[in-house]
Amino acid sequence: MKLGVMAALFTGMSFDDALDYCAGLGLDAIEIPVGAYPGKPFFNPTSVLQSTKKQEEIKAKIRERGLEVSALAVHGNPIHPNKAHARRDHDAFVTAVKLAPKLGTNVVNTFSGCPGGSKTDKTPNWVTCAWPDDYQAIQAYQWDEVLVPYWAQQAKFLKHYKVKVGWEAHPGFCVYNPDTLIRLSQRASKLAGIKGKTPLGANYDPSHFFWQGIDPVLAAREIAEAGLMYHVHAKDTELDPVQGPINGYLDARPYSNLHQRSWSFRTCGYGHGDEFWKPLISLLKRYGYEGVLSIEHEDSLMSVEEGFEKAVAYLGQIIIEEQAGQPWWC
Repeated sequence: MKLGVMAALFTGMSFDDALDYCAGLGLDAIEIPVGAYPGKPFFNPTSVLQSTKKQEEIKAKIRERGLEVSALAVHGNPIHPNKAHARRDHDAFVTAVKLAPKLGTNVVNTFSGCPGGSKTDKTPNWVTCAWPDDYQAIQAYQWDEVLVPYWAQQAKFLKHYKVKVGWEAHPGFCVYNPDTLIRLSQRASKLAGIKGKTPLGANYDPSHFFWQGIDPVLAAREIAEAGLMYHVHAKDTELDPVQGPINGYLDARPYSNLHQRSWSFRTCGYGHGDEFWKPLISLLKRYGYEGVLSIEHEDSLMSVEEGFEKAVAYLGQIIIEEQAGQPWWC
């Protein structure tokens, strides 16, 4: 198993400086943001897609530092009810899929997206309960008329370019847990007429499962059993022992409100320790995942450098122990 980074945290750095920093820390891989929510990319993806010379220059820079590309990241909402927003994120996704093989990867990470609750809505509508009956009607519209048809079409597109999509399960989008992820993969693949290995899978991120009350190790097992573990993010979550029991963990208060939030994203090892990370890495290995743990840093209590470097050191040691054959329970 390899260690990498979701490089959106290096906003403000040049591509060369980010690569030098990663190489200096001994990382194996980099996940490159190329549009949508992750922010300004290191380079213009459309321009690079059109230039073999630029592609070769980027690959040479990565190769010279002993790195590889684990995935391209284009997390967005391509089925947003605002047509301009949806088109922008869809176009970014299309560019990423076409560009991925040219930069040496076959994985593009994104969100499933979330449409409105009807054809006339202007904002996304994420359904969290089954009653009143309006919500069942909303889900039927979202899945049957928007979500499944859209991803069935993208499945054919992905197959053509021999690229896999890794959906990151995240509340606020239609895919937010193992059930919705596996169900969308199966339904969209069937509608697309795809038999055998599907290009529609998971970018597994445990941090979003913790605050939904989901056991991330069991979630990883469910996704791996379905054969959909295509990429892995390494990010941790701290559950507040006071606010959580009082207000629950579906918390929409600003991330900056650290004194009142029920949960906060933390550096790996600071939300959960060896009791979680060692069994998770062992399970991934048991199910044949030999890819990258891509560190995603969003810890409000640490600077980028402090939090990221602590995550590298912590996970790096666990990977060394796992590769040496030391059981996680030692």
